[in-house]
Amino acid sequence: MKIIAGNANRPLAEAIARRISVYRGDRIGLTNARVERFNDKEIFVEIFDNVRGEDVFIIQPTSNPANDNLMELLIMTDALRRASARRITAVTPYFGYARQDRKTAARTPITAKLVANLMTEAGLERVLTMDLHAGQIQGFFDIPTDNLYAAPVFALDIKHHLAGRENLTVVSPDVGGVVRARDLAKRIGATLAIVDKRRSRPGEVENMTVIGEVAGRTCVIVDDICDTAGTLVKAAELLKQEGAEEVHAYISHGVLSGPAIERVTGSAMETLVITDSIEPTEAVKAARNIRVVSIAPLFAQAILNVGNDTSVSSLFDESTLAPIYEAFYRFD
Repeated sequence: MKIIAGNANRPLAEAIARRISVYRGDRIGLTNARVERFNDKEIFVEIFDNVRGEDVFIIQPTSNPANDNLMELLIMTDALRRASARRITAVTPYFGYARQDRKTAARTPITAKLVANLMTEAGLERVLTMDLHAGQIQGFFDIPTDNLYAAPVFALDIKHHLAGRENLTVVSPDVGGVVRARDLAKRIGATLAIVDKRRSRPGEVENMTVIGEVAGRTCVIVDDICDTAGTLVKAAELLKQEGAEEVHAYISHGVLSGPAIERVTGSAMETLVITDSIEPTEAVKAARNIRVVSIAPLFAQAILNVGNDTSVSSLFDESTLAPIYEAFYRFD
């Protein structure tokens, strides 16, 4: 097994390699390679270690800058394929362009499908990702694609940090996220509520309505992506207006672009919990009410399972992940 990392989220790649080393009892380091840019911003990749006949995992989320990180992934794949790697797996905890999964108007692209085609044609044989914006994106790939879920990790975190609260309500910030919210509610034994929002135009919310009982309850908003945080902050304010005691949010991918951090720190949310699928900036780390949960243990175990041809779906259950995350939480 070989693990190689691009520049998108090297701290996560190093954490995954350390975890795999612990699980296997044998040091697994990142493959010696350089991924750099020429003066004209062309990307160049050179792999120094021998990868012939090896099972190689490229850890590279396609987050901001999405185009640069995607090209790094494609060029690394081509370099590995030409170096005769046996199997190449893309580990993309955050899959960029996932929000462009359908035609939203006449003469618009389905860019998620285009990206899937590019990754397949580059020579990838498997994709390992987490919380795709739309589950059908798995079908865009003509190669095996494993979509992990942050919900089991979130469930463990909620049971630890919100222990003792018997009045939990999981809230979906829109109708499209009900399935995700219902799954988390079932895992932690909570009730379910929905924020119904109507948009006057893309990016602008006209009005929001809460469906379900939130008065006197601790509300946990769950979603896959937080970009500018406008909808998330408005949903938290609405829940407070409806009588919620506390509002927390659990987001799989903290894009947090533009004014997002300022909005979150000045919002009604007690905490916003994100994963490190996208490398947190210094501003995110310094924010008073933003906390980062690592997905390195989850992906380390998933990579081992793929490499050993064992079940990946076993990682959908928090009882399986509890021993993996025992260093982070204490359980009775």
